Amino acid sequence: MISIIVLAAVFILIAVRQVGSVKLQIWQIMLGGAAVVLAAGQISPAAALQSINFDVIVFLLGMFIVGEALVRSGYLAYMSYNFFKGAGSADSLVLLLIFGMGIVSVFLMNDTVAVIGTPVVLMLAEKNNLPPKMLLLALAFAITTGSVTSPIGNPQNLLIALSGGTGNSFTTFSRFLFIPTVINLFIAYALLKVFYKKNFHNVELNHYPEAITDARLAALSRISLAIILVLVFVKIAIVFLRLPVNFKLTYISISAALPIVLFSTKRISILKKVDWHTLIFFAAMFVLMQSVWNSGYFQRIIVHSKVDITSNIMVLGVSVLLSQLISNVPLVALYMPVLSHLHVSVDGLMALAAGSTVAGNMFILGAASNIIIIQNAERRSKVSLTFFEFARIGIPLTVLNVIVYYLCLKLF
Repeated sequence: MISIIVLAAVFILIAVRQVGSVKLQIWQIMLGGAAVVLAAGQISPAAALQSINFDVIVFLLGMFIVGEALVRSGYLAYMSYNFFKGAGSADSLVLLLIFGMGIVSVFLMNDTVAVIGTPVVLMLAEKNNLPPKMLLLALAFAITTGSVTSPIGNPQNLLIALSGGTGNSFTTFSRFLFIPTVINLFIAYALLKVFYKKNFHNVELNHYPEAITDARLAALSRISLAIILVLVFVKIAIVFLRLPVNFKLTYISISAALPIVLFSTKRISILKKVDWHTLIFFAAMFVLMQSVWNSGYFQRIIVHSKVDITSNIMVLGVSVLLSQLISNVPLVALYMPVLSHLHVSVDGLMALAAGSTVAGNMFILGAASNIIIIQNAERRSKVSLTFFEFARIGIPLTVLNVIVYYLCLKLF
């Protein structure tokens, strides 16, 4: 039970982010939780080291390097201008942001979009005198929701797609989840408009071209982006054709970072600017979550539940709620064998994909991409998005998301 108590304490501390006069950062809280379960013997040092998914750490490291190069070279600002220059008001800007980032997250894993998208929305907020928190929330909801409809949009969807129960995964995900995902993107836009009503205006926005500040680094950044896009389509082809090739997402980020690391004269300063705190957060999270998993607490709850845990509404509900506590990837790893053993239908697997993903819209800890966005924003601009600021929109949004997915899965 010690692991469960520590998890609860971590959850509460992330909500309040302060102990007395000491203000805590999310990575510090998670690192503290991991240290406690290690010290209490809830997980051995060897098991803790083994629990860390270094593929995720390396993937994020590569993407952080590319993201930093894009920002430093001025190329990200240049691309942002060309994409958003057609938005004539805050209303159209938020709508374009939600659907633009939502579509991108279909092809690039949502964590990647979180890395690249955070400096973009901070820049848009500063240029146009818009509240950065509103745009950060729009980004978080867009990439979480948008990634639902793709088997490569996030790690848990990929895990479900590779289980073998979805047939042609791209076709299956699109057939069941595309329409409700579009509806839910509109719902995210509508809720932001309700909660930030005063900031949606028709005043002309300040769009002006941004100059490239480092031509050489911008050229290397363009090469890195091209590598990402090409290798993503290679990954899609491998999954689509069911080729027996273990092409990890890590290979994409490493390949994309190499031009910058090998050929940029600013490689050292770029590496110093990498968001190392977020990498520490994820390493610590893996240790704490493995300790919770080893306790068997949540497994017993699911196995001994008296309700039909294979019905779509239960799959959606359990996925959303438990993803807040043990994260969505471990939740899917836990739930998949249960559903497979009970021969759940394809729509049940799609309910698992939808529920475990939109769980990220409810609370900060529901999705890794939320952590990336929040810590990246705090590092770059000192803008702090609190647990309650996220939850006040995230809770009603997630409830509506679940209702939409349930009704659409029932129809399809």
